[in-house]
Amino acid sequence: MPKLPVTIFTGFLGAGKTTLLASLLASEHEQHFAIVVNEFGAVSVDDLLLPTHRPHALTVFKVLNSLIAYAGDDFLDTMHAIRDAAQHFDHVLIETSGLAVPTAVIDALQRPPLQDHFVHDATLTVVDTPLLLAGLYDTDSAARGTPSHTAAAAVFQQQLQCADVVVLNKIDQCSEDDLLRAETAIRTRASAIRFVEPAWQARLDARLVLGLHLNESRAQVPSTGLSTPGGAHLPGDGHSHSGLSMHEHGLLTHEHLHEEDPGWLSFVLRSPMAQVPETLQQALGLIAEQAPVLRVKGFAHIRDRAGHLVVQGVRTRITCTLETPAPTPHHHPHDHAHDHPHDDHAHAHPHDDHTHAHPHTPATMAELVFIGYHLNRAMVATALGVHTGTPWS
Repeated sequence: MPKLPVTIFTGFLGAGKTTLLASLLASEHEQHFAIVVNEFGAVSVDDLLLPTHRPHALTVFKVLNSLIAYAGDDFLDTMHAIRDAAQHFDHVLIETSGLAVPTAVIDALQRPPLQDHFVHDATLTVVDTPLLLAGLYDTDSAARGTPSHTAAAAVFQQQLQCADVVVLNKIDQCSEDDLLRAETAIRTRASAIRFVEPAWQARLDARLVLGLHLNESRAQVPSTGLSTPGGAHLPGDGHSHSGLSMHEHGLLTHEHLHEEDPGWLSFVLRSPMAQVPETLQQALGLIAEQAPVLRVKGFAHIRDRAGHLVVQGVRTRITCTLETPAPTPHHHPHDHAHDHPHDDHAHAHPHDDHTHAHPHTPATMAELVFIGYHLNRAMVATALGVHTGTPWS
């Protein structure tokens, strides 16, 4: 049986990976996909936003409570489950957490036991173009800014270094000059990137991102990679990362970004009360101005209205959208989530155990996932309660 191609979607928190992935899946009517969704925290939200009109063509596998950048047992177990059902799939799509750097996953695909069953087709790094142009990922400006900006810039840079293709997202308000500046900024940061693709209206042409065969030659050589003494890339070797093997680079990323910098936190806040959309949106915007919240997402019931509110926030940019009917979690038997009755804090460590709660249980009218740098859970919960007039815990 031929090897299953694997495309990795990476990109920093809020770059729009899930939206792009959903639009891609909605436009692909022939292929059958296995989709691996990785959430840094204890609750899966992104998989609920994927299209549901083709359930026979999409199978979602979730890896929760850790970063698949570690390529640990949960990730390997998930890939083995996909391997065992390989006859049902044409392609594997992996959506990493916004805090993951997928070097170790890329390496795992090129080593036993996965290399005999999968081939790494390409890695796509999705970029929030307005934030890039605003300098929020610049290393120099980040060094002079807050710790959260510095940490975000470090993760963003590592994700760019992994990319075969960079997707410029959220560009509908960008001019041609803006796009040229964005591409120049990307290629200055990571010169080995093969392609830079614009995603107008958060849409991707499958012909530009699937079936690219960009890394097949690298899978045939030892994972130490091929590079010249100066670190230049030889044709067909993919990304040698200046002479580091992919495995070594993955481990260095792991240690630098996550073991030495445990400041990234994720937690879930829930409320038994329905919410007023405008009030909730304003409250989240105010909190993001006062606390290092880089990402918020979740769902809420609305007072006196049918349907659910879908909440998406990137820093102070908050959107609340009414969805009808309410989304229903479509869980897969290979979900990897560890239950712990009292703690839903998620640190960037592969062995943490945290609560896995399903959205909208009878006692829960609202559930929001917050991700940020050295976030104070109690402060955010208190502020959210004050600004919305509803209890959160």
